[in-house]
Amino acid sequence: MNPETLHPGELTLAQLRRLCAAERVPVALAPGCRAGIAASAETVRRAAEGDAPVYGVNTGFGKLASTRIGKDDLAVLQLKLLRSHAVGVGEPLDERVVRLILLLKAASLARGYSGVREEVVDALIALHNRGVTPVIPCQGSVGASGDLAPLAHLSLPLIGEGEVFFEGVRMPASQGLERAGLRPLRLGAKEGLALINGTQVSTALAIDALLAADRLFEAAVISGSLTLDAARGSDGPFDPRIHAARGQPGQVDCAAAYRALMVGSGIRKSHLENDDRVQDPYCLRCQPQVMGACLDQMRHAAQVLVREANAVTDNPLVFDGGLLSGGNFHAEPVALAADALAVAIAEIGAITERRIAMLVDTVVSRLPPFLTPEPGLNSGFMIVHVTAAALASENKSLAHPASVDSIPTSANQEDHVSMATFAARRLQPMLKNTAHIVAIELLAAAQGIEFLRPQRSAPGLEGVLRLVRSVSPAMMQDRSLARDMEAVHHLVAAGDIGHALESQIPELSALKLQ
Repeated sequence: MNPETLHPGELTLAQLRRLCAAERVPVALAPGCRAGIAASAETVRRAAEGDAPVYGVNTGFGKLASTRIGKDDLAVLQLKLLRSHAVGVGEPLDERVVRLILLLKAASLARGYSGVREEVVDALIALHNRGVTPVIPCQGSVGASGDLAPLAHLSLPLIGEGEVFFEGVRMPASQGLERAGLRPLRLGAKEGLALINGTQVSTALAIDALLAADRLFEAAVISGSLTLDAARGSDGPFDPRIHAARGQPGQVDCAAAYRALMVGSGIRKSHLENDDRVQDPYCLRCQPQVMGACLDQMRHAAQVLVREANAVTDNPLVFDGGLLSGGNFHAEPVALAADALAVAIAEIGAITERRIAMLVDTVVSRLPPFLTPEPGLNSGFMIVHVTAAALASENKSLAHPASVDSIPTSANQEDHVSMATFAARRLQPMLKNTAHIVAIELLAAAQGIEFLRPQRSAPGLEGVLRLVRSVSPAMMQDRSLARDMEAVHHLVAAGDIGHALESQIPELSALKLQ
């Protein structure tokens, strides 16, 4: 496989999507950035040899910044920094996410503002390319002063300490390096601090969730269209004139997608002239407004996170005049973007759950009660909807903004923090919950359309029905749907629901994050 070239400061969402794939993609650093790396490292070398106090080079850290460190102890200072800060707890982060963290850290250091040597950047890339993945406990960062604890766990293997995954086995880093043909690195002045100061963990977690939300969003638009047909709803509310009058771009794009998905529906054609309902429930009629608002939030989050993926977020930073202390390690942009994503994910699940509730309610849907031909003897989708309601309600609690919950640390030196790492980490359970809700809607809508046969839905939606039916036959007598729900959930999470239609319906591709 040809390596992907990392151009520091120029990463795109498309490239991040490739780098965040399940399969590891080898990377190579763009040669043009090496001169800047070397120049900043030389600035730090001169500072280390001088007598002036420079934070992180010849001083302690945080509240101990006023403590001077002797020249003979500068290398030891960096070792002790990594060891003392590697105190995370909890389950290890997914290897896919850790690989992205390695590359984001390498790309940030390679911008030439951090004062590390080329060897440090090369060592990070070598871990990635050789398949040596540091073990990073998921808890222990407050998202300011950088993701200190998780980045310390990321960095320990560079010096032959800590733990790694290699060829599917968890082992001491020294063993993993040896098996991969790598040697431990000896850190120089400031290099340990540059490695652990930064927002790469929270950013990688948020990007990974963003890309999953992209797949989920597309599936939810499709499942909502299928429910519209199952409930014999109207596509009149998707008229482009309505949405142009408001001018919200996500809403306009979503309405176009709903219209395109409904083209050619025999079910819709059958009740165009004799529909006695003046207006559909909001969960059908207002899909472009709700989903479009979520799409706008996702697009904004994508802009913020791509900027952060390209950012220099350690401290102090090296400029022509020397080293400057600042606060780019504060991950507030990531925290707010992750909180916006959380609300959008919860809303996607909330309106989807409302459509499921509508389908099982015979008064509103005009389908058999609980989507079963023999209600009473059969419970049908009664408790399947309860599961969806439970997941939607759980998401409401998880959607509480993490960014408003600052807590002071480091003896009040670091007195306002972002909580970005948790803000991003909690997105995965929310995504899983919502993907299950969408899967349940697909099953319920498919069941509803069974009662409308021989009428047929739109061609694209009929293809989705075939995909659902390939893993879950219609349920005319009660059985456990647990395995069916899991099978369709897999289709949603993997992006298979949307993938089948993107080539047929360009309006769906317009919803993809760019």
